[in-house]
Amino acid sequence: MLKAELKAQIDKLRDRFWSGGISNPLAAIEQISYLIFMKRLEDIDHQQKKAAERRGEKYISIFKDMENCRWSSWIQMSAEEMLAHVRDKVFPFIKNLKGEESLFATAMKDAIFMIPKASLLQESVRIVDELNISQQNLDTQGDLYEYLLSKLNTSGENGQFRTPRHIIRMIVKLVGPKIGGRICDPAAGTGGFLVNAYWHILEENTYKDSIEYDEEGAPHHLAAERLDPKRRQFLKEKSIFGFDFDTTMVRIGLMNMVLHGVEKPNFCYADTLSKAFEEREKYDVVLANPPFKGSIDKSDISDQFKIKSTKTELLFINLFVRLLVKGGQCGAIVPEGVLFGSSKAHQEVRKMLVDDNQLEGVISMPSGVFKPYAGVSTAVLIFTKGGTTEKVWFYDMQADGYSLDDKRQKVKENDIPDIIQRWQERDPNKKPKKGENWFWVDGSEIRENKYDLSVSRYKQIEYEEVRYEAPNKIMDHILSLEETIQKQVKEIREMTRH
Repeated sequence: MLKAELKAQIDKLRDRFWSGGISNPLAAIEQISYLIFMKRLEDIDHQQKKAAERRGEKYISIFKDMENCRWSSWIQMSAEEMLAHVRDKVFPFIKNLKGEESLFATAMKDAIFMIPKASLLQESVRIVDELNISQQNLDTQGDLYEYLLSKLNTSGENGQFRTPRHIIRMIVKLVGPKIGGRICDPAAGTGGFLVNAYWHILEENTYKDSIEYDEEGAPHHLAAERLDPKRRQFLKEKSIFGFDFDTTMVRIGLMNMVLHGVEKPNFCYADTLSKAFEEREKYDVVLANPPFKGSIDKSDISDQFKIKSTKTELLFINLFVRLLVKGGQCGAIVPEGVLFGSSKAHQEVRKMLVDDNQLEGVISMPSGVFKPYAGVSTAVLIFTKGGTTEKVWFYDMQADGYSLDDKRQKVKENDIPDIIQRWQERDPNKKPKKGENWFWVDGSEIRENKYDLSVSRYKQIEYEEVRYEAPNKIMDHILSLEETIQKQVKEIREMTRH
């Protein structure tokens, strides 16, 4: 979560935009995103140069032939000079950063630099320059977007909330995407799952003694020395795919991915539940936190879905299955109602997961995970496409390392390391010890319970046997206490008479 002083700076920046003539909150967020992107580009250029040097490779700067577009080269300009330079030089530069024919340029084609006043730009640049957004605390960048989006009047109307990065990292580690696979998020938002999947693969291919981890558990200095140039190019250009139905989110997501080293992000606008989206059996991994609530126009729903429903959370599960190749894996967050909903569509979705695929894991998460922006109860589903389910691994998460109230302050209680360790060591023949939060459930038992996947349905409640004394002994003890009380009362009366 953003600290109070950062929130104050962002609020100050939003106020400047409002008073400067940009009253549309979404437009303000987009313009702020462009400034953050301009600042972080120079930082990322330095980091990529150092990583190339560690690998002994030649590095070509992002700013080749455009050195005057570096943040450091123009932030000291006068207000009028800065406005002209950013509008006419820097903004066109970032719009075509990946080449005029790239998906990045296509998504940015309609982007407009809207800051009208030189004084507003200068003040905004000063505030952004003071924001502590660096490679060492990239979560701040995501938290900043989350905070900005929370200020929209329409925030959350479609169930869209940024997924906490520590939850994303947990899911990515559980699924474990590999180099050479194609990874997709069909409801990508700002691209958090895709960025962390990319990081995970880099981490797996970087010498361990050169990696540093911050207090949030995020890895840094990922040079990926073990990847040859061909596989590294595949990872940066042909491995990561994202879609979103909000053009502003697509632009923000694209910029986010570029800042994290994905050189040619395959991230574009698409309503992945509609008839116009026809992709199927294309990806090795799907990672997602789709919109939780709402429904869509029945006439626009893709005919390729087996499940007939207008509920987006159910349609997205159907979509995940459709997008995966046989043997492909999915890790997704779903609202808790998906696990036990009694409607025909709910039961059909769960039946599909259990009977037509290998449902491997169900992790119940506490309702405070998405606070302060939402109080929904959620779960993580992990499954492999194809086959059938014999046993499912359940975990009842009690804590995620943060308080489960609106403040979301760090606390000692954190089940995530245990979840990752238990998942990696899981053995269907082993049973949990007393007090542990994981357990196995046979597929046959799930089928007998109408495919109910709620943790509470199967988790055994441990009762402690309490031994009491025999009734006669208890009565003797009571009589003895009464005699003692009467004796003491009598002594007190004798004392008061004197």
